[in-house]
Amino acid sequence: MDGGVGGGGAEGELTAQETALYDRQIRVWGVDAQKRLSKAHVLVCGMNGTTIEFCKNIVLAGVGSLSLMDDHMVTEDDLNANFLIPPDERIYAGRSLAEVCCESLKDFNPMVRVSVEKGDPSLIDGEFLDKFDIVVVSGASLKMKLFINDNCRKRSKRIAFYAIDCKDSCGEIFVDLQKHSFVQKKPGRETEQQELAYPSLQEAISVPWNNLPRKTTKLYFAMRVLENYELSEGCSPGETTLSDIPAVLARMKDMCNKMSLNESHIPAALMERLLAAGKKEHPPVCAILGGILGQEVIKSISCKGDPIKNFFYFDAADGKGVIEDIPTPPPSAN
Repeated sequence: MDGGVGGGGAEGELTAQETALYDRQIRVWGVDAQKRLSKAHVLVCGMNGTTIEFCKNIVLAGVGSLSLMDDHMVTEDDLNANFLIPPDERIYAGRSLAEVCCESLKDFNPMVRVSVEKGDPSLIDGEFLDKFDIVVVSGASLKMKLFINDNCRKRSKRIAFYAIDCKDSCGEIFVDLQKHSFVQKKPGRETEQQELAYPSLQEAISVPWNNLPRKTTKLYFAMRVLENYELSEGCSPGETTLSDIPAVLARMKDMCNKMSLNESHIPAALMERLLAAGKKEHPPVCAILGGILGQEVIKSISCKGDPIKNFFYFDAADGKGVIEDIPTPPPSAN
């Protein structure tokens, strides 16, 4: 297996400067974990309130390199949840989100290589992905997320895939570590080696709803309805508005009927909140999601600690974070 996030010891030693700078966190997760982190290469597609929180966290933690991909030009709306953009139009005018965020992130930790990758994420090929150990996607259509996740899985090295989105007061993280081995401390016992097998995004969202546990969070279903509607209507994420609510609720009813799920399980008020959010992000929720994702990526790289499998949800309405392990059927023997 390839190094970095895979398995096997991290090669090379930390420099005296790295050891001094990362002293506190080395005490928390150990020198081997810090070595792995310093050799990991991360790609982030989509710069917004959630991903800049994540980027800040892993840059401060000392990731090897961070590449940013987002060719969209900075607009005034981007200032609402993106603290990496200087509030001076003379600085950001005519520049891409990736370029402006890259410049700001370099100041957080000069020992981390932060760079810009130009291009369209929907055209990413497998050979390009081989440069990375971790790929994070945000603000992308379902089609793009499925495409990148599938390409990550086709490579000979293991590439961990994460999708993260914040819709005002609600947030979702999807995790695909493929086959992941990690060390977990058991109460009163020695550390134990654990193994997890993750489904792809396509497999996870294809599970019939009537096969899911009754306590599955309502946000899981609501997000599936919204992405299904956006896909069928050719809408970009966040382009739907409250004026679309009749059509979205009709789509929800149709999906519930096909999946043998009572439509009352997905509150219309929740769908309205998601539609009203548009592309708005709530900065406190971004901070929570970006913090969780940062921890998860460090777990994946270090192979220490129990990682999320495979969805995480947060709703500011109740302040609860929920992990949903969507039970996908084992692969057939054929």
